Amino acid sequence: MQLHTIDWIIAAISVAICFAPALFFGRRSGKNTAEFFASGRSAPWWLAGLSMVATTFSSDTPNLVANFVRTQGVAGNWQWWAFTLTGVATVFFYARLWRRSGVLTDLEFYELRYSGKAASAVRGFRALYLGLFVNCIIMATVNLAAVKIAAVLFGFERWQTLLAVGLLNVVFAAHSGLWGVLVIDMVQFFIKMSAVIAAAYFAVTLPQVGGLSGLVDKLSHMHGPGGLNYISMLPDFTNNWDLALAVFILPIAVQWWAVWYPGAEPGGGSYIAQRMLASKSEKDALAGTLFFNVAHYVLRPWPWILVGMASLIIYPQLSDIQKAFPHLDPRLIGHDIAYPAMLRFLPAGWIGLMLGGLIAANSSTILTHLNWGASYLVHDFYRRFVNRGAAEHHYVQAGRAVTVLLFLVSSATVFALDTAQGSFNVLLQIGAGTGLLYLVRWFWWRVTAWCEIAAMTSSFLVSLIFLFMSKAGHSPGGVWQILITVAFTTV
Repeated sequence: MQLHTIDWIIAAISVAICFAPALFFGRRSGKNTAEFFASGRSAPWWLAGLSMVATTFSSDTPNLVANFVRTQGVAGNWQWWAFTLTGVATVFFYARLWRRSGVLTDLEFYELRYSGKAASAVRGFRALYLGLFVNCIIMATVNLAAVKIAAVLFGFERWQTLLAVGLLNVVFAAHSGLWGVLVIDMVQFFIKMSAVIAAAYFAVTLPQVGGLSGLVDKLSHMHGPGGLNYISMLPDFTNNWDLALAVFILPIAVQWWAVWYPGAEPGGGSYIAQRMLASKSEKDALAGTLFFNVAHYVLRPWPWILVGMASLIIYPQLSDIQKAFPHLDPRLIGHDIAYPAMLRFLPAGWIGLMLGGLIAANSSTILTHLNWGASYLVHDFYRRFVNRGAAEHHYVQAGRAVTVLLFLVSSATVFALDTAQGSFNVLLQIGAGTGLLYLVRWFWWRVTAWCEIAAMTSSFLVSLIFLFMSKAGHSPGGVWQILITVAFTTV
């Protein structure tokens, strides 16, 4: 794809506007760990809410939604729309409780809620498990999308893209702490939304598509595997029961309360809890989380969905994408690459805004995960179990060093992944069944630290068994894997 001078100028200005404010927070974030990891507990609701939205809007999200639309129709998005129920529960039952707890991270809550060696063991294990293992998979998924986008736009190799995004993100995450992340997220949200709305407009108005009416008319005459209706908001419960079970019934009936997924944890957790804990009051924690859920589930997905629908007309088959980009690495070809492939139709200037928006989308998520993961590894593992008596400045420096380490590990993980859909399924599978604990542990005294250990161990072991079975060609379908894991873990 050809980028003109105006595109480079607009992209550079967008990036500068995003990152320049963060330079002023380096000294403040270096004061202590409360400033570095929780912004001094003084974030207003609108800043916390915008940051939550910006974080969940990563460079892989449009690709994942386009993948859902192309393979399962618009109804395929119920796989993550079902987490609206989780979000509403977090707003009205848990947001105030998180802020009232006064902890620095959600893992510190374990030793507030539970007691004894088991509580310490859960906190330490999850600090490594979530902060390093799961966190690096999430960042690798985000950077895989950046790799695919850069391959389409510039023909970059994987290592070239990773080097570019690494230099940008690591420097700012290590320098500015959570304050810088919050401010960067706020600016990036508006740039990203402008870019994706423009992408949707130009995709729908292509002559081949013919506007919204043409889009609906053409797709109503196109059918996917099993007679799939691409434009229906609900799956076909009569003729395609397996798909309906996978994308609607299971998510609505089971997944929202049973499955732990980053950004949609039952009861709140990870960086969502971090933003609630960073809010200046309980009221701000509730309002920020409410704003996040409305923007995340109701407002933001439709520009991505429209581009995914238009891509079905422009590139009906994956071979059409390969034909349009003959020099693209065949290993990167998947339905999730349809979104960046549609960006070739943006006019001069708008490509630059989209490039700035995609950089912003990548950075907002990576910056949050670097800071969040570092908070787990430093505050909940290193400070708690390795070096308990050091000065605050020492822990801030440790947080900066761990930030660099996390990005290096996650970058290595990129080379083991193929598609955004595959990574999404892996995270759902290893978190299946643990969600119920996070909902009831606030209210039911019988939930102990040993319950959490049993849940984490059983869900991971069952997922491992299914992995070996799939390698041998004997594994049940993804729906049954999750149902079996949830049933076994819950028991």
